[in-house]
Amino acid sequence: MSRLSDLIHTVKQFDPQLGVDLEREVAPLQERLPFGLNFEKHQPEAVELPGVSVRVGSKVRILPERGEDTPTDRRLWVVQDIQRDSSGKRRASLVLARSREPETIEVAVDELVLVAEFRDSIYPGLRSTGSVGEGGDKPFHTVINGENFHVLEALTYTHRGGVDAIYIDPPYNTGARDWKYNNDYVEGDDLYRHSKWLAFMERRLKIAKELLNPDQSVLIVSIDEKEYLRLGLLLEQVFPGERIQMVSTVINPKGVSRVDAFRRSDEYLFFVMRGSAAPARLEFASDVAVDVEDETPPTGGDPDWTSMMRRGSSSARADRPGLFYPIYVDPETRQIAEIGSALPAGEHDAPTRGSLVPVLPLRRNGSEGRWQIGPDELAIRLQQGRVRTGRPTAYGYVINYLPDGAWADVQSEKFQITGTAPDGSVLATRVGAVSRAQVPFTQWRNPSHNASEYGSTLLASFLPDRKFPFPKSLYAVEDALRLFIGDNPEAIVIDFFAGSGTTAHAVMRLNRRDNGRRQSILVTNNEVAADEERALRRQGYRPGDAEWEAQGICDYITKPRIQAAITGRTPAGNPIGGSYRFGEQFPIADGFAENAEFFTLTYESVWRVSQHRAFGALAPLLWLRAGATGRRISDLPNGWDVAESYGVLRDLDMTSEFLDAMTATPSARLGYIITDDDRRYQMVCDGLGDVTPIRLYSSYLQDFKINNGIAS
Repeated sequence: MSRLSDLIHTVKQFDPQLGVDLEREVAPLQERLPFGLNFEKHQPEAVELPGVSVRVGSKVRILPERGEDTPTDRRLWVVQDIQRDSSGKRRASLVLARSREPETIEVAVDELVLVAEFRDSIYPGLRSTGSVGEGGDKPFHTVINGENFHVLEALTYTHRGGVDAIYIDPPYNTGARDWKYNNDYVEGDDLYRHSKWLAFMERRLKIAKELLNPDQSVLIVSIDEKEYLRLGLLLEQVFPGERIQMVSTVINPKGVSRVDAFRRSDEYLFFVMRGSAAPARLEFASDVAVDVEDETPPTGGDPDWTSMMRRGSSSARADRPGLFYPIYVDPETRQIAEIGSALPAGEHDAPTRGSLVPVLPLRRNGSEGRWQIGPDELAIRLQQGRVRTGRPTAYGYVINYLPDGAWADVQSEKFQITGTAPDGSVLATRVGAVSRAQVPFTQWRNPSHNASEYGSTLLASFLPDRKFPFPKSLYAVEDALRLFIGDNPEAIVIDFFAGSGTTAHAVMRLNRRDNGRRQSILVTNNEVAADEERALRRQGYRPGDAEWEAQGICDYITKPRIQAAITGRTPAGNPIGGSYRFGEQFPIADGFAENAEFFTLTYESVWRVSQHRAFGALAPLLWLRAGATGRRISDLPNGWDVAESYGVLRDLDMTSEFLDAMTATPSARLGYIITDDDRRYQMVCDGLGDVTPIRLYSSYLQDFKINNGIAS
């Protein structure tokens, strides 16, 4: 192709029009990508939909017997007829799909599961499964339980071109049982493992592109070394011409050992910046890695906190035995609760004080040091707010304090005291301090991004006794998003590999910073982990059974975590201990002034939609498109209704009343009109003024016909 391009260039010098004509004919050949990233498309991808009704014409699979830990028969069947037998049980007549020789079978409908192939048109709806409201009139965060490809298609109806940021943490394709393709786990010995992953990702990224605002938005993708090279090429192909950068970020400072390989301590973030999007100048709350033995926070806007551990000369226990004493920290609040007496000579362990954590002046190598000041002086400074509890270490917590000179500065005109931290220490900002804000480097080594401490451990405090593999650090996701939407308090963020729900949690933290109204849309399925799946199958359960679904990621982890974050209480109703760190520090039990609603994706028929029999399922989509704020219109008993952000008109004889109500509701931005009459539809539009009119159900049905064309 490169040689052909050279020849066309030569032709254009002698006959410009002929050159243009040749370029036009050659262009389709260049679309075939004979170079770059090539992979099998693995069409069609399909998903099983347990719990969705089986109808005549449905594509289905036959389930294995209950109690058997065997894979489902992968063959597709088409339902030809459904009849009731003499006992009243529904039985389906099936014919094998795409078979040269017809094969038929009769099976009980209860033994079938509906299958949707990604070449099929789907008409989605949503069913509410709960909500939590602590945010007044703020927009709702949304969690949707469903196949993310189909949910993304649904979101093209509600948010096409309107999303400011997408953050995803997709399957890393490690070769373990960490993800499924066509409902089968992709094993490490699968020869098509990488191309299946690429096909899986490409379909979703193409729809994600439709959702992102082309003028200013960002896609953030987290990945590790297994697929980062292929992902980089895939992003170049899906987002040609956009600015793409990769950042290396340390998520485990201790590293993870690998057989015959380097210890892994980092992973990667790809940033796809669309339009004018660019990283902001930020002062990361933890952008300097501080050594455990020299915990002196960086200078700048903060006071000059100094480590309580003595350094340099005369710093051993033997030099000042009276300064080797325990300081007791409450692990829930990180407040210093007690100050002990100096330990007698020869004693090396502090007496226990219930659940309090004793902190002794021990160096990293285990040798015994001493504190800077004695117990009595420490008690005085503690009352003054001059003592701060730092990060946890193997020996308890780092203890910092303000020496006399630094304390005098804080009390002078050099500083402005802004409040008190949860541990009782003073919060102060240097007046006229030069900001350390800058565009971050492409290598991040932030202590707050530690996925063990601020991912797994933090999640365990919200959901005791529930486990989720490898959650992201809350503060890492917050920092990544803050770079692009920190100055946009109305931003919309989507995560379609939602996992434990960290993205929504991070958006709530951003809202608290500036009283923002950002909203997140989280998408996850309700799959159970591989081990739980085997156990449940042996117990006779299947997907769709209540016992199975209760263990699924959405119902067991994602939704409870979002609810716990907002309320500040665990699923058992207990206040969550501890405080948030980095940036604003406040008790976790305070929760957030936010709203969230939980939905499950439904699959509607064209006939039910067009006959206004599926309005209850489409109603949440209309509400989402109008901004997910205020009351949701769920039915139309009077033929019309108007809520805070939108209105719906079904009975056109009530147009006058509807238009009056819309005029009286200036916050209403959309007007849905249900009609097939072009003339009357236009009359309603003329009366809506600046309100955007949307025609139902033709816009909905047409949208998903178009989507199907894109996705396939």
